[in-house]
Amino acid sequence: MKRTKIIDVLQSTEYGKEVCVKGWVRTHRSSKAVDFIALNDGSTIKNVQVVVDPAKFDEQLLKDITTGACICAVGTLVESQGAGQSSEIQATQLEIYGLCDNTYPMQKKGQSFEVMRKNAHMRLRTNTFGAVMRIRHNMAMAIHTYFHEHGFFYFHTPLITASDCEGAGNMFQVTTKNLYDLKKDEEGKIIYDDDFFGEQTSLTVSGQLEGELGATALGAIYTFGPTFRAENSNTPRHLAEFWMVEPEVAFLDQEELMDLEEDFIKYCVRWALDNCKDDLQFLNQMIDKTLIERLEGTVKSDFVRLPYTEGINILQEAIKKGKKFEFPCNWGDDLASEHERYLVEEHFKKPVIMTDYPRAFKSFYMKQNELVSGTDEHSIGYKGAVAPGPTMQGTDVLFPQIGEIIGGSVREESYDKLMAEIKRREMDMTHLWWYIDTRKWGSCPHAGFGLGFERLILFVTGMQNIRDVIPFPRTPKSAEF
Repeated sequence: MKRTKIIDVLQSTEYGKEVCVKGWVRTHRSSKAVDFIALNDGSTIKNVQVVVDPAKFDEQLLKDITTGACICAVGTLVESQGAGQSSEIQATQLEIYGLCDNTYPMQKKGQSFEVMRKNAHMRLRTNTFGAVMRIRHNMAMAIHTYFHEHGFFYFHTPLITASDCEGAGNMFQVTTKNLYDLKKDEEGKIIYDDDFFGEQTSLTVSGQLEGELGATALGAIYTFGPTFRAENSNTPRHLAEFWMVEPEVAFLDQEELMDLEEDFIKYCVRWALDNCKDDLQFLNQMIDKTLIERLEGTVKSDFVRLPYTEGINILQEAIKKGKKFEFPCNWGDDLASEHERYLVEEHFKKPVIMTDYPRAFKSFYMKQNELVSGTDEHSIGYKGAVAPGPTMQGTDVLFPQIGEIIGGSVREESYDKLMAEIKRREMDMTHLWWYIDTRKWGSCPHAGFGLGFERLILFVTGMQNIRDVIPFPRTPKSAEF
């Protein structure tokens, strides 16, 4: 008999119809008069109740149907007499596909997230991780749908690269060389002539630079794929392998970039509210009781647009009033997560797009703000305010519970200005000659941003650790499963 997904069974009102469901046992309650089996197949957070008359089935068969076992149940769909479900199945046939003994790590009793991470191969069967993974799928669909509807082209950038998208993070090397017999030159440097690509290569930290090439040909593109950073960061916000969404758009200025960032992220949150109601209600009850309220507030809010200089002033005023921060926040400091979260959670109580950061800690490709008339050559102004140093047209989106969720900027399109910045930083551009060429031949104003996909999932699900929103997390000293 053809299988029916549990999500469809629970929505059906064809009472009296024979149905076949297959899935994994969540619970099995037994008595002399009746057995109740809660069955789930992953299609929904909800279980279907299979009602069993023990007199009609083999006693050992029913004993073998334990939590975690995989079974097939055939029976009559009836209107449920109990609370919590509209439909249930009166079983006429039961078959066990896979037994599950009492060593199964995901028993009904509550498990800590740390225990579940050690059993990542089984944790996906739990209600919490089923909900998170369904939402993760929906966010991927929202991303592709948004960009398709807005005229962007999905653009595939390489995972293996010889460039490092300067400043983006430490990289994992890719090589076919025998690590026990490395050929080196007189200075002790490794010779890559005999390596697969003939030069040193690594896993990419970002598809942005190649994405800019796509934007200058197709007008508007986005990348969506895995990226890799070899940083020894054991924090709830960092992974060694994660997914990035990186749109790049020709002829976009700073205001338009901020409009795009806000509209895009609101679209994704709205998609979750519209398409993941059952999973969000479960997570709202079990993980974060303010989750749905926070998501709805994000969609309704106008994001604050805050120059870095004004943000520093707000933080310093807070310190004067007794607020304690672990890290300094003077002009010129790169803001820590605690500073970002103070601005969005305590001061503004809504998402913030922070703009116009100091040049010192931003990437070479960002567009520098123009000098303000009447100031010295080292002072850059923004909307009438004079900052004590050069600033770049960055546009980072800061979210409650997360901190930075998007990092974006207008890119410098001028060949002369870009080369001046490269020279000032004394950068080696040997492997980025092709990037510089885009400023020589038909350069155009353009801008873009990068969104950490897992950070979006963190926000939408209310989960507290980024290792719990990706199926198989890759972190320092951990590459199992």
